[in-house]
Amino acid sequence: QVQLVESGGGLVQPGGSLRLSCRASRINFSIYAMGWYRQAPGKQRELVATITSEGSTNYADAVKGRFTISRDNVKNTVYLQMNSLKPEDTAVYYCNAAFKGSRDYWGQGTQVTVSS
Repeated sequence: QVQLVESGGGLVQPGGSLRLSCRASRINFSIYAMGWYRQAPGKQRELVATITSEGSTNYADAVKGRFTISRDNVKNTVYLQMNSLKPEDTAVYYCNAAFKGSRDYWGQGTQVTVSS
């Protein structure tokens, strides 16, 4: 079965950086649009960034200029480089794989905590 496994979360001070990774298995990774979403306590899950199979990217306004999404189709991995982190970035971050006409797949999530 399809698996998306996130890693790279943790505790970081405000202004710091983290790099999240999501490795996919048992899917034709290169044809899927990949995305990062996050969910803070008491809030709905929200989109952070997406990258199409062709490499086009899209970002939520709250992270533009600070986060960068990228993908490596050889390693079946999508990344989220997060810089200038703020306390409001604290959330569980989820990886998503989407392909038109197919169901979406989700990872189990990785916790990111930004606190001094």
